[in-house]
Amino acid sequence: MKKKIFIAAAVIFSSTVQGQDSARNLNEVIISANKYPGKASLTGKVVSVISRADLERAGGKDLAQVLTEQVGMYINGAGSNPGKDKSVYLRGAKPEHTLIAIDGVPVYDASGIGSNFDIRLIPISQIERIEILKGSQSTLYGSDAIAGVINIITRKGLNNRTVLSGLVSLGSYHTGRAEAAWQGHQGKWDYQISYTGYRTRGINEVTDTAKGTHPTDKDGYRQQSVYASLGFQANAHLLIRPYLRYSKIKGDIDQGAFTDELDYTYTARNIQAGARMEWSLGRTKINLLYNYNNNHRKYIDDSTLSRNGFAIYSKGTYQGTEQFIDGFAVIPLTQKIKLTAGMDYRKSESDQSYYSLSSYGPYASTLGADSLHHHQLSLYATAVFHTASGFNLEAGSRMNHHSTYGNNWVWNLNPSWLFGKKWKTYINLSSAYRTPSLYQLFSEYGNKYLQPETAVNVEAGLQWYSAGNKGKGRITYFNRAIKNVIAFVTDPNSYRSYYVNQDRQNDQGVELEYNYMLNKKITLKLQYSFITGQLSTTNGKADTSFFNLYRRPKSSLGIQVEDQINKHVYFSTGMQLTGKRTDIIYDASFQPVPVQLKAYVLWNMYGEYRITKGRLKIFADLHNISNTQYTEVMGFNTMGFNGTAGLRFSL
Repeated sequence: MKKKIFIAAAVIFSSTVQGQDSARNLNEVIISANKYPGKASLTGKVVSVISRADLERAGGKDLAQVLTEQVGMYINGAGSNPGKDKSVYLRGAKPEHTLIAIDGVPVYDASGIGSNFDIRLIPISQIERIEILKGSQSTLYGSDAIAGVINIITRKGLNNRTVLSGLVSLGSYHTGRAEAAWQGHQGKWDYQISYTGYRTRGINEVTDTAKGTHPTDKDGYRQQSVYASLGFQANAHLLIRPYLRYSKIKGDIDQGAFTDELDYTYTARNIQAGARMEWSLGRTKINLLYNYNNNHRKYIDDSTLSRNGFAIYSKGTYQGTEQFIDGFAVIPLTQKIKLTAGMDYRKSESDQSYYSLSSYGPYASTLGADSLHHHQLSLYATAVFHTASGFNLEAGSRMNHHSTYGNNWVWNLNPSWLFGKKWKTYINLSSAYRTPSLYQLFSEYGNKYLQPETAVNVEAGLQWYSAGNKGKGRITYFNRAIKNVIAFVTDPNSYRSYYVNQDRQNDQGVELEYNYMLNKKITLKLQYSFITGQLSTTNGKADTSFFNLYRRPKSSLGIQVEDQINKHVYFSTGMQLTGKRTDIIYDASFQPVPVQLKAYVLWNMYGEYRITKGRLKIFADLHNISNTQYTEVMGFNTMGFNGTAGLRFSL
């Protein structure tokens, strides 16, 4: 391992690679921190931005692979088979403790156990930029924003021009991708229509312990996505923007760790439709939005070749629907104070069915929307105070009413100080919550007496900006304490399994980031994160505490150097070190056994050549160049050396 690290580092620092101007300055505008555009220097919140230029230079990567390269972020499954599930771990938190939002709208999967949204359903081609807002953010964004919010901002129509753009690429594992987008602006109208198609043969998803004793296969994956947005500027004060998103994925999967399968398939479909209205009333900005979100998942094991040891046929269907309405106003009370106040409503329901056939006969289970449903109503407000001396303060609160468990309340307090336009220090104190999912409340294992998981988050840090906007650095410490953590338990007397509020979780860590332009062409990026956590659970009268951040590394290190060699040629290379992790497997008596997963280093490289003033780009994207053998999930394979080549056009 040490030899691999040395080789990768030597390649990086000995190459004449240089980079784009990615050292963003104090005046960078972000939206997610306060739900309206504002300068990065005026907020004490920790925000990381992935720009459209960054996304275009992702080459053959998907959203999971892009996110896992960000500091404090680890996506388990990013390097596995393309169709394998992707678990989002932000600052070590569980996937259901990170909220996914699209254009500021929280999105969930009401049919899932944890209700967290599947990021495989969002192709990069639809995204303009991504803002990762870290720390507890329930005051503005509601449930699930315990570790933070990943706000995906979609592409819109362009100003005063029409562009047809797209991409065609081929890659390893018989992978092909095609993208096309039409963006334009005409009079009072702007529009965006895009299509993405993706197909790969994939790899054999599992590490098969019975290799050679029966046929094996590669587990393919297909995706199709359509996105349309229409903006109408009725007058100088009113903008109305309806939209529609559709995505469908199909994949071949295996029975689980170490167990291959020839005939197990799944499909997942997501439909989102809605509209946003932005109205200016003097200096006050009023926003009203509605979003309909429908998820449908189906799993079929349809053959006597099944290796699950039980059913010769099974079919599971899971459908969840969310409707979300949010209305808020941004009001400048004075030149120094700005108030954001609003109300949102969320309604969720799900239909689920499962059928299997075995030597014991048929088995069926059905749960309908008549029992799997709940709704929430929230009132929230936050005020931001700015001074000419560089002191800024944000304070806010949210009251949430849930149809099953009743009321809960959260708050935030975020002071920051900017000194001489070069140093910024910040302290973030906030609370957050996660409501139990429909499955945890009302399924056959449900408990309608569950309370929300609640958290208190503390952050403190220092940010540095260099003269001339050549670079920036940031160091952040965080501590997150969660109570009423929902656990799945089995009664030893009745053998009944159900969900309870039982555990306490405490996580802490530090993040370091450093970007610097060595000259007009070369940019160096360094990042490091350390995360640790402990779960405390009550067993009888005694408390037991243990490290439980399974499949998540304590330490991660990223090094990247970028070069805009000339106006035609761009090149970058980077190394990503992921530290040791602990996973759990089960022995013959179904008892959990901890397993240590080795640390690994991935070396990637990207290059592009611009033709005809950048309207045509030829690119190549290479991943895992050293062909490192590593494990993300025990019993499952990861991709070795692989690459993608293609062309991107804009007409």
